[in-house]
Amino acid sequence: MEITVKYFGQIAEITQKKEETFLYSEGLISEFIEEVYEKYPGLKSVNFKIAQAQQLISTQEKVTGEELALLPPFAGG
Repeated sequence: MEITVKYFGQIAEITQKKEETFLYSEGLISEFIEEVYEKYPGLKSVNFKIAQAQQLISTQEKVTGEELALLPPFAGG
């Protein structure tokens, strides 16, 4: 399946992209993120949240093929 991944904030700075498409069979979000880490090792030091279909999810959820977003920590105010 094709998965569109959107990057925001410092994550976009590390990847040098705002959006990217990955080919991925199936599995858990944690397994998919390991593939992203292989491509962008600099992300391992960044704390981020993951949204799938515009809902925050845990890394133990399954990849559904819907859009993923990697969200950096939010600044409070």
